[in-house]
Amino acid sequence: MRIVRSLDRARGSVRAPVVTIGNFDGVHHGHQVILRQLIRDARARHAPAVVLTFDPHPVAVVRPQAAPRLLMTLGDRLATLARHGVDVTVVQRFSRDFAAIEADDFIRRFLVEILDAQKILVGHDLNFGRGRSGNVDTLIAAGARHGFAVEVIGPVEVDGVPVHSSRIRELVAAGDVASAHRLLGRPHRVRGRVRHGAGRGKGLGFATANVRPRTPLPPGDGVYVTVVHLDGQELDSVTSIGSTPTFGGGESVIEAHIFADVGDIYGRPIALDFLARLRDQQRFESPTALVAQIEKDVAEAKAVLAARRG
Repeated sequence: MRIVRSLDRARGSVRAPVVTIGNFDGVHHGHQVILRQLIRDARARHAPAVVLTFDPHPVAVVRPQAAPRLLMTLGDRLATLARHGVDVTVVQRFSRDFAAIEADDFIRRFLVEILDAQKILVGHDLNFGRGRSGNVDTLIAAGARHGFAVEVIGPVEVDGVPVHSSRIRELVAAGDVASAHRLLGRPHRVRGRVRHGAGRGKGLGFATANVRPRTPLPPGDGVYVTVVHLDGQELDSVTSIGSTPTFGGGESVIEAHIFADVGDIYGRPIALDFLARLRDQQRFESPTALVAQIEKDVAEAKAVLAARRG
């Protein structure tokens, strides 16, 4: 997949593409429905499949106090779009000046004059342009004037639950990673780097990787069944997120106990897939009581992982 770092730079880079527009945070089941149709249409028309997305998230610019903590880094978003078969992704920097562009000007300048779109696929809840004044009706009317086709993809549900990035963020923040998994179509992933911690886990017989996250939204406090991605390996693990209440800690930390000997991994990049939540964080009366609970957590995590693998 080719990445173009602005609409201005996209001028002349594609010819009569099929285009979709959106933030695509999480690239969840709803997004995947749009992407599958995008790829089908593009291939049938022998045209490039193009995604137009934005960075930072528009809400972070127009209403910073309401900015969402995103499910993905931009790098993970782009990698996931590539895996779905997208040919070109245009990443437009979102600014206050960009937000002030009128909806009709957005269509004329960017979709028609720069991208030369022959067809545009969008979700039913699309809004764009100054004051979010543009919507699917605006786009359909413009398509009739400018000669491009428009297809609107309706709401997508999983088990009767509407799929939206905002709903998935709520689930992840609440620690309901299993429900988030169902709406995403894959486990929520937190990417980061291993840093030095207090070393208490090793002293208790359960060495942990202390992870400094790059992904904006880790799950809420709790203990989770996880799979660690490290140097191309997938390693079973159990991960604690919280403030180490038994030891009076105040800062929230992410600590993954990996069920294999991985040696010294300080400073290394790491990713954690969150599969299931085992329990709340809690304070134990002694390190001995904590060790007993960790042993239970490890046994339960191994059972969950074994069941998932059939």
